[in-house]
Amino acid sequence: MSSNIIDNLHWRYATKKFDPSKLLSDEKLKILKQTFNLTATSFGLQPLKLIVVSNPKLKEQLMPLSYHQSQVRDASHVLILCIEKSIDENFIVDHFKRVEGLRKTPRTILEPFEKDLIESFTEKNSAEIKDWMINQLYLTLGALLTVCAVEKIDACPMEGFQSEKYDALLGLDKKGLESVIVLPVGYRDESDFFINLKKVRRGVDELTIVID
Repeated sequence: MSSNIIDNLHWRYATKKFDPSKLLSDEKLKILKQTFNLTATSFGLQPLKLIVVSNPKLKEQLMPLSYHQSQVRDASHVLILCIEKSIDENFIVDHFKRVEGLRKTPRTILEPFEKDLIESFTEKNSAEIKDWMINQLYLTLGALLTVCAVEKIDACPMEGFQSEKYDALLGLDKKGLESVIVLPVGYRDESDFFINLKKVRRGVDELTIVID
């Protein structure tokens, strides 16, 4: 199993050219949604949302807002990873309500943790909270890319897009969300020049330090 995972990670690359005729099945899309939901986040708060775009006309509109990168138009689906505009006390309280409901944890145990977390966020400014949320989002991106490799789904993580224009077009600003990463997913076009290029990496020995 472990060797298969490494082989799949070698197979993965940032796909530059998708085959628009090949679409993800509902089952594959469900796996990606579940991955987004199950990925670890600090305190388990999940200050994130996943937007899934499959409508061809809408993808066409998103392409010029992505500096005309064709992946957005040609991919089966465009996943847009977003953060919340803000985290307030109610957001944290709702989280602890879920914990209480699912785990049946007594309020006497939860209340001190809930209070500490609310106080911690109250002490942070908006820029610090935004940075924290973006860090959580990148955890989900890593998980999505790994699962894509295992499931043989091609993907191309993109920071090169106009976030404010995405938000306006998709109505994300009205939902209290801000787009951070665009992740087109689907299946590679076999004519993509980058398919057979060797991965350029610094190497395990250079990147790994073992302290006994």
